[in-house]
Amino acid sequence: MNAEDEVWDRGLQSERTRLAWVRTAVALSTAGLGAAGLSLRHGLPEIGAAGFALAALCGGVLLIRTRLRFRRVQEALHAGRPLDDDLDARFAWLGTLCLVAGAFTFVLTLR
Repeated sequence: MNAEDEVWDRGLQSERTRLAWVRTAVALSTAGLGAAGLSLRHGLPEIGAAGFALAALCGGVLLIRTRLRFRRVQEALHAGRPLDDDLDARFAWLGTLCLVAGAFTFVLTLR
């Protein structure tokens, strides 16, 4: 076994990365949908529910893009070139910021 074989584990990095993105997407989607439903049931302002719904939408987009991202990661790893994931990271940040904004609105308007 040479040094390159010891470092390279034949693709497990991209599977772990894919699972992490799936966990992030599912967390955004479920938290956003659950919080939107909760805020609408309790009569809180629609702006908070809209923030939660946008977070759920970002999570759904990330989940859909997971398969495409996995293929790009595999190709980049095997070709030895860097991968640009700016769009996916921006969706994750936007979803997280929407959850925080919705939660902030929720706390401020709680009676």
